[in-house]
Amino acid sequence: MARTTSADGTPLGFDRLSDGGPVVVLVSGGLDDGTENLPLGEHLAGSFTVITYRRRGRGDSGDTQPYAVQREIEDLAAVVEAAGGKAHLFGASSGGALALLAAAAGVPVDRVAVHEVPYLLGDEMLAAWRAYTRDLAGALDADDRDGALRLFMRLAGSSHADIAAAEAAPVWSDLRALAPTLRYDAACLGDGAPPGERLAAVSQPVLLTTGATLDPHSAGLPADFFGAASDAAAAALPDARRATIEVASHVPDPAVLGPLVASHYAP
Repeated sequence: MARTTSADGTPLGFDRLSDGGPVVVLVSGGLDDGTENLPLGEHLAGSFTVITYRRRGRGDSGDTQPYAVQREIEDLAAVVEAAGGKAHLFGASSGGALALLAAAAGVPVDRVAVHEVPYLLGDEMLAAWRAYTRDLAGALDADDRDGALRLFMRLAGSSHADIAAAEAAPVWSDLRALAPTLRYDAACLGDGAPPGERLAAVSQPVLLTTGATLDPHSAGLPADFFGAASDAAAAALPDARRATIEVASHVPDPAVLGPLVASHYAP
């Protein structure tokens, strides 16, 4: 494990999975300390220098307050600088939203790939998002981490049975430790809709991927949720490419996603 320091003094833990080739920095999504991206990172490690880091508030990284999305952008800039000064980015889920914000803000980025970035479309989904962010703030202000996790899972389309099974599983204690960072992921998504003005400022080529079918644990979402979100984001980006892959999980098989991402990063 290596360390770097963000502009506000926050220590950030990161791992270099490989050396040799262009740098790729992996950006994790909600309730993830970076481990979900490891299989993809290992797939890319043969051709790229792969860096995975713990976003603030996760694992061995610090959590300087008050939180601001700009600080998360500065965190990513510090990791890119520690990795050599320029990098491709891969962002999963809400980490994809952060990666796009970083590119728009001028972090030295070559190309960006994002998988199933969860922007929300339509009056009903945006109303649900506003209710979620309000209720999430209330739960976390009261240190009700279990309640915060339930709110997130319901928003993500999980059934009551899925939530009950998660609460009974050993992983629940790990999720409780990460629950405060749900507020950070929500901030990266802003008002929920694709941020057209910011996306228009992303000059780098962007690959947006989604699964052909919805993750079974998100069955409560509209069937085209991620596809529609990525289509809307692609329409706002100056240089975007969309791809749908044959996976049925929000955490995709690296053997399927990896070749697409590697091809996108190729000069």
